[in-house]
Amino acid sequence: MDFLMGNGGIIIAAIGVALAAALPGIGSAKGVGIVGEAASGLLAEEPEKFGKALILELLPGTQGLYGFVIALLVSLQLSPDMSFGQGFYLFAACLPIAIAGWKSAISQAKTAASAVQILAKRPEHNTKGIILTVMVETYALLGFVMSLLLVMSGNF
Repeated sequence: MDFLMGNGGIIIAAIGVALAAALPGIGSAKGVGIVGEAASGLLAEEPEKFGKALILELLPGTQGLYGFVIALLVSLQLSPDMSFGQGFYLFAACLPIAIAGWKSAISQAKTAASAVQILAKRPEHNTKGIILTVMVETYALLGFVMSLLLVMSGNF
């Protein structure tokens, strides 16, 4: 118990770092895979659409980058002598991007996989599919901005 009380701040903050990096990373990996599966079917028949399909596949990958940035910023603030309150604050600051990044990457992938169908059937309307897909990104950005604001304004 003494170990936890003496090191609880850095431990809980490090858990926040891990969540900020891992959850959006998992969501992005799953998301890029979902869109890759949909795009592979299209590219088997029409390989000339690779560039446009690649744009759709890359979109769910951004959440992993947002999570990585927050994890990096928080990890630079870790200190062995931080209090439990400081550590818990940083842990909480990681949660918006951890959760929003994870779930939005998967949702964005489903939208992007559907947009591959637009590319397949009506390539002249591909931009509409990209716009629909990017709309889901808004919620990852909100989580990123909230985590960023919390991390940067932490006055402990």
